[in-house]
Amino acid sequence: MKELYFVINPKAGNGHCYKIWRKIELKLKSEEISYLAFFTEYSGHARKLAAQIAAKNNHSKMVVAVGGDGTLHEVLNGIINHPTITLGFIPGGSGNDFSRGFQIPADPAAALKVMLRLMKSDAPLMDAGKITMQDKSEQYFINNMGAGFDALIAYQVNHSRVKALLNKFSLGRLVYVYFLLKELFCYKTSTIDLSIDGKEHKFKQTWFVTVSNQPYYGGGMKIAPAAEPQDGLLDITVVHELSRLKLLIVFISVFWGKHIYFKEVKSFQGRAITIRSDVELYVHGDGEHVGHIPLKAEIIPKALQVLTRMRYKDEVDLKERDSNGIH
Repeated sequence: MKELYFVINPKAGNGHCYKIWRKIELKLKSEEISYLAFFTEYSGHARKLAAQIAAKNNHSKMVVAVGGDGTLHEVLNGIINHPTITLGFIPGGSGNDFSRGFQIPADPAAALKVMLRLMKSDAPLMDAGKITMQDKSEQYFINNMGAGFDALIAYQVNHSRVKALLNKFSLGRLVYVYFLLKELFCYKTSTIDLSIDGKEHKFKQTWFVTVSNQPYYGGGMKIAPAAEPQDGLLDITVVHELSRLKLLIVFISVFWGKHIYFKEVKSFQGRAITIRSDVELYVHGDGEHVGHIPLKAEIIPKALQVLTRMRYKDEVDLKERDSNGIH
């Protein structure tokens, strides 16, 4: 069996994640499962811990992030260049979009049960995205990245006390709605130059551009309904040239993935995307602030093994062909 490591963010979910870990710890001990656990102490610590675990030796390892999507993002960036590592996740944050996109139970105890079952066989390879900033620094993402209004909201959410307050009442997901309404009437749109696999696009009065590896972001919004983390493609969503009131309607519709039917919402797929603007726009990766545009985003097919209930896409396609065949 692979060596098992946990990287826990005890502050996730306004400290609720620490209580989650204590319950997980009791279950692991009752099952007599050998593991090592490490607690994060500051922003960026999960990445450092994950990188140290990955570099320790060449043994096959399971590194499980316990926290929110931000914790997962850091762990991903710590292990991405180590092919012997499998990524796992136990949700303990407020958004947990990775759980939705990769079919991990929202309940931590159920997630652990699924994880222990999945560990008995090889995990499927999943795509990841890579962001290259103007200074050549790199960040990886597994859910999505974005530039513009949504990245500004993500920045505000992660630097506000409102999130902690709402988490106390188990209303953490509403923090995105709060900042959406707060910034809606003062945000200035801009012209975006977008290159997708070498084809140039220009969008005026652009609110945001989101590049997705899986459907969900922002605490349950289905921003890219068709995105699949095994298809070797990134799904691009551009929202532009619409009024503030209509933007609010579009954001409401995102929870059901219906925003794609608005004429002001453009959808594309591609492998390499460049985003430029004359305005310095905020950029997020998996909901975490990573800098400002310009940047290049690209897909890294089959980047790493991920514990998920999703089956290999090739296996699903083969079974569908077999079931549709004439015998």
